[in-house]
Amino acid sequence: MMHPIRGDCKSKRVFSWVGTTVERLPATMGSMSGWSDSVTPIPPPTSAHPGVRTMAYAAAVTGGWAGLVCLVLYGIARLLGVPMEVETAAGVAVVPWFSVLLLPLIAAEIGAIASLIVRGRRGAGRIVFWGGTLIAIASFLPVVVQPEDVLWSTRIWLGVMHVVTWILVVPQIARIISDSEPGKHEEREVIYT
Repeated sequence: MMHPIRGDCKSKRVFSWVGTTVERLPATMGSMSGWSDSVTPIPPPTSAHPGVRTMAYAAAVTGGWAGLVCLVLYGIARLLGVPMEVETAAGVAVVPWFSVLLLPLIAAEIGAIASLIVRGRRGAGRIVFWGGTLIAIASFLPVVVQPEDVLWSTRIWLGVMHVVTWILVVPQIARIISDSEPGKHEEREVIYT
C-alpha cells in the first residue's frame, strides 16, 4: 500500500515532503523499532529526563524572549499614548518597564521548576499545559477586573502581554516535561563522545 507522505511502506525508502529520500531504519533495532517512523527515530535515554538545570534554562530562554516581546509591546503602547496605569493597593500607579521585562521571566522560572513535580508521570505534558493555562488565566483576571478609572486600552495591552507570555512559555515547558512521560524514552546506555 502506498502512503501519500511516507511512500511505499514495504520498501526501504521513505519519501519526505520535499521529494528527498531517507533510509528507513532496519527492523533489527529491537525495542526501538516502534520509533522508526518518527521524525527523530531514536528515543531519548532515561538519563535525559529534564532536570532542574534543563527546566531553568528553558524558562530563562522562553521567559526572556517573552519579556523582550512584552517590553517592545509596552514601548509601542506608551508611544501610542496608552497611560498604562493600574489600580494597586497604594492607589493608581504606572506599570514600570522593568516589571514588564522581568515578570514573564520570573513566572516562567517558577512554572518550569514547579512542573518538575509531575516529571515522569503519565500525561505530564498535558498537566503542565493545562495547569499553566489556568495560571495564565488567573493572572489575567486582575487586569480585567480593574476599576472604572483604568482605561480599557491599558487592559487590552496588558492582556496582549499575558497572551504573548502564555504562547511563548507554557507550550514549550509542557513539551519539554512531556519527554519524561512513560513510553517516551528508552533504557539504554548513553555513550558520550
